[in-house]
Amino acid sequence: MRGISFSGRLAAKLGNRLREMPKDHSEKQPLGPVIVLGGGPAGLTAAYELCRSGVPSTVLERAPMVGGLAKTVDYKGYRFDLGGHRFFTRIDRVQSMWEDLLGSDFLVCPRLSRILYRGRFFYYPLRPLNVLLGLGPWSCIGFLASYLRAQVQRVEPERTFEDWVSNRFGRKLYEAFFKTYTEKVLGVPCTDIAADWAARRIQGLSLPVAIKDSLFESKSRTTVSTLIDQFHYPRLGPGMLWQRVAERIARSGGEVRCGHSVTRIHWTGDGITAVDTATADGGEERVCGSHFLSSLALRDLIRALSPPAPPEVRAAAESLGYRDLILVALIIDKAHIFADNWIYIHDDKVRVGRIQNFKNWSPEMVPDPAKSCLGLEYFCSQGDDLWQSSDADLVALATAELEQAGLGERADVLDGTVVRVPQAYPMYDTAYRSHVETVRIFLSRFRNLQLIGRNGMHKYINQDHAMVSALLAVENLAGAAHEIWDASTDDGYLEGARGDSSAA
Repeated sequence: MRGISFSGRLAAKLGNRLREMPKDHSEKQPLGPVIVLGGGPAGLTAAYELCRSGVPSTVLERAPMVGGLAKTVDYKGYRFDLGGHRFFTRIDRVQSMWEDLLGSDFLVCPRLSRILYRGRFFYYPLRPLNVLLGLGPWSCIGFLASYLRAQVQRVEPERTFEDWVSNRFGRKLYEAFFKTYTEKVLGVPCTDIAADWAARRIQGLSLPVAIKDSLFESKSRTTVSTLIDQFHYPRLGPGMLWQRVAERIARSGGEVRCGHSVTRIHWTGDGITAVDTATADGGEERVCGSHFLSSLALRDLIRALSPPAPPEVRAAAESLGYRDLILVALIIDKAHIFADNWIYIHDDKVRVGRIQNFKNWSPEMVPDPAKSCLGLEYFCSQGDDLWQSSDADLVALATAELEQAGLGERADVLDGTVVRVPQAYPMYDTAYRSHVETVRIFLSRFRNLQLIGRNGMHKYINQDHAMVSALLAVENLAGAAHEIWDASTDDGYLEGARGDSSAA
């Protein structure tokens, strides 16, 4: 099964089917309680839909607050994201959920993002005239010649990130505007990164598309997510949405248990039977259910199975890599610093990869309009020197690199805090597909387990597609047979869903 069309027609059927679920399953197989592992966008969306249909559910989340990677942290009244979370989708069902839950708190945010390269700013997506003025005509002639050469001498098949980007932009543009940042994010050479990473990050974008978009008001601006010039954003950050979802779940009779880390997943034969958790107060609990939805990282899920999975499955799971993130939030004694929502730092002399200006997402992210809050993102791996640095050292590093990049002055930094984010990005090395497939085949034996979300499927999907994976999983509980792995992607049959009942 290649996938499904998540059109307006299917979205309407979803609502009807969910409302009928308790009745249907009272005549067939009992449904509930459904145990949801992970309280991020995928897990909370699943529990929200189940509660709306009257099916009991329990969400188990190891962190003290919900939202996963889409949570909003509050430090002395200054709010910041773990990265930046644009609310942009072409899926009506997801858009409607956002609007229903947030109402007037769902702001429209103009988008401005640039690349800092060789001390100059370049718009991202790239604008040819901006590149011409910033780097000069000879460099641009070289970029164009490199692109034309790539069209004649395309790399086939495209195995690596370098292959994919060079084919669409030419090698010189790849080296100038893609290589350094990507290697900062993933910590390995671009020749060791699967082409899938580029397809996920910058799908639909190429040099001709960028030129056309910069010269004309092209359709690409609303169909290629990289090119959009505005998006929605909750007034108090993405965590505002997920807190409301958790509240709705609780009011509807469901449970959201924060501070519950999954330690054991018990199984026998073809089904999951129970989950053990360690609670924040040092206790232990066993939770039983009829069905289980997991957004846990695949590696963690396999590690928790009791009895253990076969050796080859455990080996495949252990071979799956993750890239971690450190977010250093700096409070700045200035009302205005730069106009961007975020800036990519393409400079290998500093370790910061991207800088968010949260006040430019929503002015209410800061409690004092005379101040600003910046988020400096450091991509790292657990156990490396960055991850093990003290918070004080990380704040000092971020302060120094902000000044070194020419984006702020040390004297204006009033305070700072640090948040470490494990498993922020599933790694797309050149062997990841085979490892995922090995794990996936083994887990398919469990009739009452479905995998959802970014880490649950080891797929670099955005928030809206994580939500789609949950919606499809709930539909499957109602009797559908969607292949979630194929449908929760950026492919045309899914992205073209808005207002097009014939999307396929």
